[in-house]
Amino acid sequence: MKTRIILLLLAPVMALTIMTYQIYAYAQQSDPDPADAAIVLGAAVWNGRPSPVFTERIKHAVDLYQRGQVQYLIFTGGVGYNDQLSEAQAAREYALAAGVPGERILTENNSTTTRENLQGAQRLLEAYGLQRVLLVSDPLHMLRAVETAQGLGIDAHPSPTPTSRYRSLRSQLPFLARELYYFAVSRLGVGLA
Repeated sequence: MKTRIILLLLAPVMALTIMTYQIYAYAQQSDPDPADAAIVLGAAVWNGRPSPVFTERIKHAVDLYQRGQVQYLIFTGGVGYNDQLSEAQAAREYALAAGVPGERILTENNSTTTRENLQGAQRLLEAYGLQRVLLVSDPLHMLRAVETAQGLGIDAHPSPTPTSRYRSLRSQLPFLARELYYFAVSRLGVGLA
């Protein structure tokens, strides 16, 4: 009886430990192959400008474009609380200033979650006949983002930011805890984010 109770208590801890390992292990993967587009998952905009976290995502996507690894950039994200500019539009302006031609930038301006980002991007992929994509986000977000995209039928591959703002353990832990929560929820099939 005691063994059964101990096992029941340890099962959730073991499951969370395994999921944490999966998130960290996948965060190190980056697909080097060419793709039709890079989908940049939205993040905060501060006073009309991308936040530092979002800036790193945009810079990475612009680099992918400039190196010829992708042909299009798809920026996602709607207007956040107290913002005037959508995340996607702020990213577009940043990419234009970095020299990416406007006709190579597509935007989805309504989403507020990872799933919505990807559903909006999927409509653009279909409209422009684009197939293979690289997903751009923070490393700890990659596993859930790629699994969500693939679950929607998108031919998605990881391309995490090499210069994440979440470098120290102190900054990584809250992001990891949030990601672990949403990853566990998605594994349970609830589909919140």
